[in-house]
Amino acid sequence: MKVEIWSDVVCPWCYVGKRHFEAALAGFGHADEVSVEWRSFELDPAAPARVAMPMSAILERKYGMTAEQAEAANARMTALAASVGLEYHLDRVQVGNTFDAHRLIHLAASRGLGDAMKERLFAAYFTEGESPSDHATLTRLAVDVGLDKEDVERVLDGEEFAGDVRHDEARAASLGVGGVPFFVIDESLGVSGAQPSDVLLGALERAWDGAHPVTVVAGAGDDQAEGPGCTDGTCAV
Repeated sequence: MKVEIWSDVVCPWCYVGKRHFEAALAGFGHADEVSVEWRSFELDPAAPARVAMPMSAILERKYGMTAEQAEAANARMTALAASVGLEYHLDRVQVGNTFDAHRLIHLAASRGLGDAMKERLFAAYFTEGESPSDHATLTRLAVDVGLDKEDVERVLDGEEFAGDVRHDEARAASLGVGGVPFFVIDESLGVSGAQPSDVLLGALERAWDGAHPVTVVAGAGDDQAEGPGCTDGTCAV
């Protein structure tokens, strides 16, 4: 069963959603038959490489918050992240364009390291205050998860995997994805937002059951679909 997850590495809810999904997967009876594919989604495709203002100032400008409201919003998000074991330092994040980070995830996925690269980028941005666009930083982070430095530098210096990022974003648009995280299970069931793990587990189980329906057969030599049994609190003898 395939699960595709659209997200951005600078989306605080996406990192929380990753933890919720991991918890759901841990409780899913067929987890070893699930493949996860990370899909690209840029919250702000037009963002420059570096936005020279803190997250609180961005919230003030974007949502018309006061400084106190922005700080309170960041504190709530930090506490929510902590509830799933994540350490956020939103006062240290370096907001910037994520296109190259998404290209790097595609490179990592081609080497079987897509999830590790996604995790490393999330932690670098939200916990360590690293840039999501600086090539030297991205190279170091990619090497951390086991990618070859020369491969990474070649990709970042060129246009490789740009088409994959654009394809993911086009698919998101065709699916009507307006926000992330967004989960698509077996190309048939969509889940929007960082839903609790029990909701995601229910979606996994529903998709699995839909793809693996139970067929009731008659007993050997019997043309009846149902054999002897007990129903409605009574038993025929």
